[in-house]
Amino acid sequence: MNERIHPRENSELLGHAAVENEIIDAWTSGRLHHAWLISGPKGIGKATLAYRFARFVLAGGGNSPSDSAALFSAEEIPAEHASLAIDRENPVFKRVSANGHGDLNVIERCLSEDGKRMQSVIPVEKVREVGHTMSLTAGEGGWRVVIIDGAEEMNPNAANALLKVLEEPPPRALLLLVTHAPGRLLPTIRSRCSQLRLSVLTLDTVDDLILQHRPDLNAEDRRVLCRLSDGSIGRALDLADSGGVALQRDLIAIMNSFPSMDVKSAQKFADKFARRDADAAWRTAVDLASRSLADIVGAAARGEDFAARGYSPIEAESLSRLQTLASPNAWIDLWQKNAGLFAKAESVNLDRKQVMLNALANIENVTRTGV
Repeated sequence: MNERIHPRENSELLGHAAVENEIIDAWTSGRLHHAWLISGPKGIGKATLAYRFARFVLAGGGNSPSDSAALFSAEEIPAEHASLAIDRENPVFKRVSANGHGDLNVIERCLSEDGKRMQSVIPVEKVREVGHTMSLTAGEGGWRVVIIDGAEEMNPNAANALLKVLEEPPPRALLLLVTHAPGRLLPTIRSRCSQLRLSVLTLDTVDDLILQHRPDLNAEDRRVLCRLSDGSIGRALDLADSGGVALQRDLIAIMNSFPSMDVKSAQKFADKFARRDADAAWRTAVDLASRSLADIVGAAARGEDFAARGYSPIEAESLSRLQTLASPNAWIDLWQKNAGLFAKAESVNLDRKQVMLNALANIENVTRTGV
Protein backbone atom coordinates (compact mmCIF):
# COMPACT_ATOMS: atom_id res chain seq x y z
CA MET A 1 0.00 0.00 0.00
CA ASN A 2 1.26 3.47 -0.86
CA GLU A 3 2.18 5.67 2.07
CA ARG A 4 -0.01 8.71 2.66
CA ILE A 5 1.45 12.18 3.09
CA HIS A 6 0.35 13.64 6.42
CA PRO A 7 -1.20 17.14 6.09
CA ARG A 8 1.60 18.64 8.17
CA GLU A 9 4.10 17.37 5.55
CA ASN A 10 2.06 18.33 2.50
CA SER A 11 3.30 21.39 0.62
CA GLU A 12 0.59 21.28 -2.05
CA LEU A 13 -3.03 22.43 -1.91
CA LEU A 14 -5.12 22.50 -5.08
CA GLY A 15 -8.60 23.83 -5.64
CA HIS A 16 -8.87 26.29 -2.76
CA ALA A 17 -7.13 29.45 -4.03
CA ALA A 18 -10.11 31.67 -3.16
CA VAL A 19 -10.01 30.55 0.47
CA GLU A 20 -6.27 31.16 0.63
CA ASN A 21 -6.80 34.65 -0.75
CA GLU A 22 -9.36 35.33 1.97
CA ILE A 23 -6.79 34.45 4.62
CA ILE A 24 -4.06 36.53 2.96
CA ASP A 25 -6.41 39.52 2.71
CA ALA A 26 -7.16 39.27 6.43
CA TRP A 27 -3.44 39.02 7.26
CA THR A 28 -2.28 41.92 5.10
CA SER A 29 -5.12 44.21 6.19
CA GLY A 30 -4.57 43.63 9.91
CA ARG A 31 -7.95 41.92 10.34
CA LEU A 32 -6.75 38.42 11.16
CA HIS A 33 -9.40 36.91 13.42
CA HIS A 34 -8.19 34.90 16.41
CA ALA A 35 -10.30 31.82 15.55
CA TRP A 36 -11.18 30.21 12.23
CA LEU A 37 -13.54 27.32 11.49
CA ILE A 38 -12.40 25.32 8.46
CA SER A 39 -15.26 23.11 7.29
CA GLY A 40 -16.19 20.96 4.32
CA PRO A 41 -16.55 17.32 3.27
CA LYS A 42 -13.96 14.75 4.24
CA GLY A 43 -10.79 14.40 2.22
CA ILE A 44 -10.75 17.72 0.34
CA GLY A 45 -7.79 19.40 2.06
CA LYS A 46 -9.13 20.99 5.27
CA ALA A 47 -6.28 19.80 7.50
CA THR A 48 -3.75 20.58 4.77
CA LEU A 49 -5.10 24.14 4.65
CA ALA A 50 -4.90 24.42 8.45
CA TYR A 51 -1.23 23.44 8.47
CA ARG A 52 -0.55 25.80 5.54
CA PHE A 53 -2.26 28.60 7.46
CA ALA A 54 -0.27 27.78 10.59
CA ARG A 55 3.07 27.68 8.77
CA PHE A 56 2.31 30.98 7.04
CA VAL A 57 1.61 32.72 10.34
CA LEU A 58 4.51 31.09 12.19
CA ALA A 59 6.87 32.06 9.37
CA GLY A 60 5.65 35.66 9.70
CA GLY A 61 8.13 36.01 12.55
CA GLY A 62 7.61 38.96 14.87
CA ASN A 63 5.38 40.91 12.48
CA SER A 64 1.81 41.35 13.62
CA PRO A 65 -0.91 41.52 10.95
CA SER A 66 -0.98 45.30 11.29
CA ASP A 67 2.79 45.39 10.77
CA SER A 68 2.34 43.30 7.65
CA ALA A 69 -0.35 45.65 6.41
CA ALA A 70 2.08 48.55 6.74
CA LEU A 71 4.59 46.67 4.58
CA PHE A 72 2.23 45.35 1.90
CA SER A 73 -0.87 46.86 0.35
CA ALA A 74 -3.75 44.57 -0.56
CA GLU A 75 -3.08 45.41 -4.23
CA GLU A 76 0.63 44.60 -4.05
CA ILE A 77 1.00 41.37 -2.12
CA PRO A 78 4.60 40.23 -2.63
CA ALA A 79 5.23 37.06 -4.61
CA GLU A 80 5.90 35.03 -1.49
CA HIS A 81 2.45 36.01 -0.20
CA ALA A 82 0.56 35.24 -3.40
CA SER A 83 -0.43 32.04 -1.58
CA LEU A 84 0.06 30.53 1.86
CA ALA A 85 2.86 28.34 0.55
CA ILE A 86 6.10 28.19 2.53
CA ASP A 87 9.25 26.78 0.95
CA ARG A 88 9.94 23.22 2.09
CA GLU A 89 13.48 24.29 3.05
CA ASN A 90 12.14 26.98 5.37
CA PRO A 91 12.98 26.05 9.00
CA VAL A 92 9.33 26.60 9.96
CA PHE A 93 8.18 24.08 7.35
CA LYS A 94 10.74 21.54 8.52
CA ARG A 95 9.83 21.86 12.20
CA VAL A 96 6.08 21.71 11.57
CA SER A 97 6.59 18.71 9.28
CA ALA A 98 8.56 16.96 12.03
CA ASN A 99 5.85 17.82 14.58
CA GLY A 100 8.46 19.78 16.49
CA HIS A 101 7.53 23.47 16.35
CA GLY A 102 7.30 24.85 19.87
CA ASP A 103 4.63 27.43 19.00
CA LEU A 104 2.25 24.97 17.31
CA ASN A 105 -0.01 22.65 19.30
CA VAL A 106 -2.23 20.12 17.51
CA ILE A 107 -5.22 18.66 19.35
CA GLU A 108 -6.91 15.55 17.96
CA ARG A 109 -8.15 12.15 19.01
CA CYS A 110 -5.34 9.91 20.18
CA LEU A 111 -4.75 6.32 21.22
CA SER A 112 -6.20 5.04 24.46
CA GLU A 113 -3.90 4.54 27.44
CA ASP A 114 -3.34 0.89 26.53
CA GLY A 115 -2.39 1.95 22.99
CA LYS A 116 -4.77 -0.55 21.39
CA ARG A 117 -7.55 1.67 20.05
CA MET A 118 -8.34 5.22 19.05
CA GLN A 119 -10.32 7.25 21.55
CA SER A 120 -13.87 8.01 20.43
CA VAL A 121 -13.76 11.66 21.50
CA ILE A 122 -11.36 14.51 22.20
CA PRO A 123 -11.39 14.73 26.02
CA VAL A 124 -11.57 17.92 28.04
CA GLU A 125 -7.98 17.47 29.27
CA LYS A 126 -6.68 17.85 25.72
CA VAL A 127 -8.71 20.99 25.07
CA ARG A 128 -7.54 22.58 28.30
CA GLU A 129 -4.10 22.50 26.69
CA VAL A 130 -5.43 25.09 24.23
CA GLY A 131 -5.89 27.76 26.87
CA HIS A 132 -2.50 26.98 28.37
CA THR A 133 -0.70 27.08 25.01
CA MET A 134 -2.37 30.29 23.89
CA SER A 135 -1.58 32.05 27.18
CA LEU A 136 2.16 31.42 26.86
CA THR A 137 4.61 33.80 25.25
CA ALA A 138 5.61 32.54 21.83
CA GLY A 139 8.99 30.85 22.03
CA GLU A 140 10.14 32.48 18.81
CA GLY A 141 8.69 35.91 19.49
CA GLY A 142 5.85 35.61 17.03
CA TRP A 143 2.55 33.76 17.21
CA ARG A 144 1.19 30.72 18.96
CA VAL A 145 -1.08 28.51 16.87
CA VAL A 146 -3.42 25.71 17.94
CA ILE A 147 -5.07 23.33 15.47
CA ILE A 148 -8.00 21.18 16.62
CA ASP A 149 -8.36 18.54 13.92
CA GLY A 150 -11.74 16.82 14.11
CA ALA A 151 -13.30 19.52 16.27
CA GLU A 152 -16.70 17.81 16.06
CA GLU A 153 -15.22 14.99 18.16
CA MET A 154 -14.88 17.12 21.30
CA ASN A 155 -16.99 15.84 24.18
CA PRO A 156 -19.38 18.35 25.84
CA ASN A 157 -16.94 19.29 28.59
CA ALA A 158 -14.20 19.84 26.03
CA ALA A 159 -16.48 22.06 23.94
CA ASN A 160 -17.33 24.17 26.98
CA ALA A 161 -13.64 24.48 27.85
CA LEU A 162 -12.91 25.70 24.33
CA LEU A 163 -15.71 28.24 24.55
CA LYS A 164 -13.99 29.89 27.51
CA VAL A 165 -10.85 30.35 25.41
CA LEU A 166 -12.85 31.85 22.55
CA GLU A 167 -14.55 34.32 24.87
CA GLU A 168 -11.24 35.77 26.09
CA PRO A 169 -8.67 35.25 23.33
CA PRO A 170 -5.09 36.25 24.18
CA PRO A 171 -3.16 38.45 21.73
CA ARG A 172 -1.05 36.99 18.93
CA ALA A 173 -2.69 33.59 19.29
CA LEU A 174 -4.47 31.76 16.48
CA LEU A 175 -6.98 28.90 16.83
CA LEU A 176 -7.88 26.76 13.81
CA LEU A 177 -10.82 24.34 14.09
CA VAL A 178 -11.05 21.66 11.39
CA THR A 179 -14.33 19.78 10.94
CA HIS A 180 -16.43 17.95 8.36
CA ALA A 181 -19.52 18.33 10.57
CA PRO A 182 -19.81 21.96 11.78
CA GLY A 183 -23.41 21.35 12.84
CA ARG A 184 -22.12 19.16 15.68
CA LEU A 185 -20.28 22.10 17.23
CA LEU A 186 -21.93 24.41 19.74
CA PRO A 187 -23.61 27.36 17.98
CA THR A 188 -21.69 29.69 20.30
CA ILE A 189 -18.40 28.18 19.10
CA ARG A 190 -19.37 28.60 15.46
CA SER A 191 -20.46 32.19 16.01
CA ARG A 192 -17.10 33.15 17.51
CA CYS A 193 -15.10 31.87 14.53
CA SER A 194 -14.48 33.25 11.09
CA GLN A 195 -15.84 30.73 8.61
CA LEU A 196 -13.80 29.08 5.87
CA ARG A 197 -16.07 26.70 3.93
CA LEU A 198 -14.19 24.48 1.51
CA SER A 199 -16.03 23.06 -1.49
CA VAL A 200 -15.53 19.67 -3.10
CA LEU A 201 -12.78 19.51 -5.69
CA THR A 202 -13.41 19.49 -9.42
CA LEU A 203 -12.89 16.14 -11.11
CA ASP A 204 -9.94 17.62 -13.03
CA THR A 205 -8.32 18.60 -9.73
CA VAL A 206 -8.98 15.15 -8.25
CA ASP A 207 -7.41 13.59 -11.35
CA ASP A 208 -4.33 15.83 -11.02
CA LEU A 209 -3.96 14.86 -7.36
CA ILE A 210 -4.41 11.13 -8.04
CA LEU A 211 -1.70 11.38 -10.70
CA GLN A 212 0.53 13.14 -8.18
CA HIS A 213 -0.04 10.69 -5.31
CA ARG A 214 -0.55 7.46 -7.30
CA PRO A 215 1.48 7.86 -10.53
CA ASP A 216 1.30 4.09 -11.14
CA LEU A 217 -2.44 4.22 -11.93
CA ASN A 218 -3.50 4.36 -15.58
CA ALA A 219 -5.96 6.85 -17.05
CA GLU A 220 -8.94 4.47 -16.91
CA ASP A 221 -8.34 3.62 -13.25
CA ARG A 222 -8.09 7.34 -12.47
CA ARG A 223 -11.36 7.95 -14.32
CA VAL A 224 -13.13 5.36 -12.18
CA LEU A 225 -11.68 6.83 -8.99
CA CYS A 226 -12.63 10.37 -10.02
CA ARG A 227 -16.24 9.31 -10.60
CA LEU A 228 -16.42 7.56 -7.25
CA SER A 229 -14.55 10.28 -5.34
CA ASP A 230 -17.43 12.75 -4.83
CA GLY A 231 -14.83 15.48 -5.33
CA SER A 232 -12.67 14.21 -2.45
CA ILE A 233 -9.04 13.25 -3.05
CA GLY A 234 -9.06 11.54 0.35
CA ARG A 235 -11.91 9.29 -0.74
CA ALA A 236 -10.22 8.61 -4.08
CA LEU A 237 -7.01 7.50 -2.34
CA ASP A 238 -8.98 5.38 0.15
CA LEU A 239 -10.65 3.63 -2.78
CA ALA A 240 -7.33 3.14 -4.55
CA ASP A 241 -5.66 1.71 -1.45
CA SER A 242 -8.52 -0.70 -0.71
CA GLY A 243 -8.70 -2.09 -4.25
CA GLY A 244 -11.79 -0.08 -5.11
CA VAL A 245 -11.24 -0.06 -8.87
CA ALA A 246 -11.03 -3.86 -9.10
CA LEU A 247 -13.97 -4.28 -6.72
CA GLN A 248 -16.08 -1.92 -8.82
CA ARG A 249 -15.31 -3.83 -12.00
CA ASP A 250 -16.05 -7.19 -10.37
CA LEU A 251 -19.33 -5.85 -8.99
CA ILE A 252 -20.45 -4.43 -12.34
CA ALA A 253 -19.57 -7.74 -14.05
CA ILE A 254 -21.72 -9.66 -11.56
CA MET A 255 -24.60 -7.22 -11.90
CA ASN A 256 -24.33 -7.51 -15.67
CA SER A 257 -25.13 -11.23 -15.33
CA PHE A 258 -28.52 -10.54 -13.73
CA PRO A 259 -31.30 -11.71 -13.83
CA SER A 260 -29.37 -15.01 -13.82
CA MET A 261 -26.47 -14.44 -11.45
CA ASP A 262 -23.01 -15.74 -12.31
CA VAL A 263 -22.71 -17.76 -9.10
CA LYS A 264 -19.03 -18.61 -9.57
CA SER A 265 -18.09 -14.94 -9.94
CA ALA A 266 -20.30 -13.98 -7.00
CA GLN A 267 -18.65 -16.61 -4.78
CA LYS A 268 -15.19 -15.42 -5.80
CA PHE A 269 -16.18 -11.81 -5.11
CA ALA A 270 -17.62 -12.64 -1.67
CA ASP A 271 -14.56 -14.71 -0.76
CA LYS A 272 -12.54 -11.48 -0.67
CA PHE A 273 -14.32 -10.44 2.53
CA ALA A 274 -13.85 -13.66 4.49
CA ARG A 275 -10.23 -12.81 5.31
CA ARG A 276 -9.41 -11.25 8.67
CA ASP A 277 -7.51 -8.39 7.00
CA ALA A 278 -10.39 -7.45 4.68
CA ASP A 279 -11.95 -4.62 6.71
CA ALA A 280 -11.06 -1.88 4.23
CA ALA A 281 -12.09 -3.97 1.22
CA TRP A 282 -15.40 -4.83 2.92
CA ARG A 283 -16.24 -1.20 3.67
CA THR A 284 -15.39 -0.25 0.11
CA ALA A 285 -17.49 -3.05 -1.40
CA VAL A 286 -20.49 -2.15 0.77
CA ASP A 287 -20.15 1.48 -0.29
CA LEU A 288 -19.87 0.57 -3.98
CA ALA A 289 -22.82 -1.84 -3.87
CA SER A 290 -24.97 0.72 -2.05
CA ARG A 291 -23.92 3.48 -4.45
CA SER A 292 -24.81 1.40 -7.51
CA LEU A 293 -28.31 0.78 -6.15
CA ALA A 294 -28.68 4.44 -5.18
CA ASP A 295 -27.72 5.48 -8.72
CA ILE A 296 -30.27 3.06 -10.18
CA VAL A 297 -32.93 4.48 -7.86
CA GLY A 298 -31.98 8.04 -8.83
CA ALA A 299 -31.98 7.22 -12.53
CA ALA A 300 -35.35 5.48 -12.28
CA ALA A 301 -36.91 8.36 -10.35
CA ARG A 302 -35.42 11.25 -12.35
CA GLY A 303 -34.76 9.71 -15.74
CA GLU A 304 -31.03 10.37 -15.47
CA ASP A 305 -28.50 8.99 -17.91
CA PHE A 306 -25.74 6.85 -16.38
CA ALA A 307 -23.15 8.00 -18.91
CA ALA A 308 -23.83 11.61 -17.90
CA ARG A 309 -23.01 10.63 -14.31
CA GLY A 310 -19.50 9.57 -15.35
CA TYR A 311 -20.03 5.84 -15.85
CA SER A 312 -18.09 4.18 -18.65
CA PRO A 313 -20.13 3.02 -21.67
CA ILE A 314 -19.98 -0.60 -20.43
CA GLU A 315 -21.06 0.36 -16.90
CA ALA A 316 -23.80 2.66 -18.20
CA GLU A 317 -25.20 -0.01 -20.52
CA SER A 318 -25.22 -2.59 -17.71
CA LEU A 319 -26.97 -0.38 -15.16
CA SER A 320 -29.43 1.01 -17.72
CA ARG A 321 -30.48 -2.53 -18.61
CA LEU A 322 -30.88 -3.47 -14.94
CA GLN A 323 -33.00 -0.41 -14.28
CA THR A 324 -35.59 -1.58 -16.82
CA LEU A 325 -35.98 -4.98 -15.13
CA ALA A 326 -37.90 -3.67 -12.11
CA SER A 327 -40.14 -0.79 -11.11
CA PRO A 328 -38.76 2.32 -9.35
CA ASN A 329 -40.53 1.27 -6.14
CA ALA A 330 -38.93 -2.18 -6.31
CA TRP A 331 -35.48 -0.60 -6.60
CA ILE A 332 -36.18 1.69 -3.65
CA ASP A 333 -37.34 -1.25 -1.52
CA LEU A 334 -34.23 -3.24 -2.52
CA TRP A 335 -31.93 -0.32 -1.71
CA GLN A 336 -33.45 -0.05 1.76
CA LYS A 337 -33.40 -3.82 2.30
CA ASN A 338 -29.71 -4.16 1.45
CA ALA A 339 -28.83 -1.07 3.50
CA GLY A 340 -30.47 -2.73 6.51
CA LEU A 341 -28.63 -5.97 5.80
CA PHE A 342 -25.24 -4.23 5.68
CA ALA A 343 -25.99 -2.25 8.85
CA LYS A 344 -26.98 -5.43 10.69
CA ALA A 345 -23.77 -7.11 9.54
CA GLU A 346 -21.79 -4.43 11.34
CA SER A 347 -23.89 -4.27 14.49
CA VAL A 348 -24.03 -8.02 15.22
CA ASN A 349 -20.87 -9.13 13.39
CA LEU A 350 -22.50 -11.36 10.76
CA ASP A 351 -20.43 -13.43 8.34
CA ARG A 352 -19.42 -10.91 5.70
CA LYS A 353 -19.11 -13.39 2.85
CA GLN A 354 -22.65 -14.64 3.40
CA VAL A 355 -23.98 -11.11 3.81
CA MET A 356 -22.55 -10.08 0.44
CA LEU A 357 -23.95 -13.20 -1.23
CA ASN A 358 -27.36 -12.46 0.30
CA ALA A 359 -27.21 -8.86 -0.93
CA LEU A 360 -26.37 -10.00 -4.46
CA ALA A 361 -29.15 -12.62 -4.29
CA ASN A 362 -31.59 -9.86 -3.31
CA ILE A 363 -30.64 -7.92 -6.45
CA GLU A 364 -30.97 -11.04 -8.59
CA ASN A 365 -34.44 -11.71 -7.20
CA VAL A 366 -35.68 -8.20 -7.98
CA THR A 367 -34.30 -8.28 -11.52
CA ARG A 368 -35.86 -11.69 -12.10
CA THR A 369 -39.32 -10.93 -10.68
CA GLY A 370 -39.50 -7.18 -11.24
CA VAL A 371 -40.85 -6.59 -7.71
